Amino acid sequence: MDVLSDVLAATRIGGVLSARLSASAPWGLRMGTVPTAAFHAVTQGACWLRVEGSEPRQLVAGDVVLLPTGGGHALASDPYGPLTPYEEVASGQDLSTAEIDIPGRGPSVRIICGAYRYDAYVSHPLLTILPPVLHLPADQTAARGDLATTLGMLATELGGRSPGSQTIVDRLVDVLFVHILRQWINANEEPGASWLVALRDPEIARVISLMHRDPARAWTVEGLARAVGVSRATLARRFTALVGEPPLAYLTRWRIELAARRLRDTGDPLSVIARSVGYVSEFSLSRAFSRARGVAPGHYRAGHRV
Repeated sequence: MDVLSDVLAATRIGGVLSARLSASAPWGLRMGTVPTAAFHAVTQGACWLRVEGSEPRQLVAGDVVLLPTGGGHALASDPYGPLTPYEEVASGQDLSTAEIDIPGRGPSVRIICGAYRYDAYVSHPLLTILPPVLHLPADQTAARGDLATTLGMLATELGGRSPGSQTIVDRLVDVLFVHILRQWINANEEPGASWLVALRDPEIARVISLMHRDPARAWTVEGLARAVGVSRATLARRFTALVGEPPLAYLTRWRIELAARRLRDTGDPLSVIARSVGYVSEFSLSRAFSRARGVAPGHYRAGHRV
């Protein structure tokens, strides 16, 4: 089972905005805190990424950064120079062209910028336990032909007005998100850094896959350990260290994610949804859902009606 695809579908992550920024020094663009993930890919020149609470980070052509939880940040020609709010700059631009231009007499830079939406009630640790800034240096993006190719295609489509360009851009932005996560998983060597890194551990990846494949099964730690050929103690220790929570806590979280998806996307009765995700009654699911999401299933469904 493709666990990552499963989680991306449940959390409804998808691109909502993309544009090309062309700027010449001196310039500084401040993005406020928003409920989206953001990415920036430098295609020409260099700039500084400034994130609240962190030292400025220089980005050069080929660098890609993902800010998983959309914290306040800025892009600028100088690590400490003045900043202008994005809304103020954008108000004077023709955004129908997906181009933002900041003129100046100094060195220039070109950046592909984008944002991803996700379920505001998301509780899966996909985004929340990633680092505040996921930085892929140019040498890593160049080493991955699929990532470099996707960026090239995205730049081309953003720069043209061919029929269907917006549809292609939307799909490429989603593809780019997966490529960034893949590359970070492969390059990150820090033990226990992320739920995503746990997918590199064969036994833990299989355990996650088993829970995803059959969430309604009455799984126990003993049963999961036996299924992948390790001891109960070993599974509990390794799973908790890599994923950040015990196996059955993760299973509960995943069941609630699946229930939320069914509530959003179907008209299935709560009793049917409850059985499909491993709860014996709609009351038991309702209690668990309310505890996890802070809202009853019925209110959650009503709030997500289109």
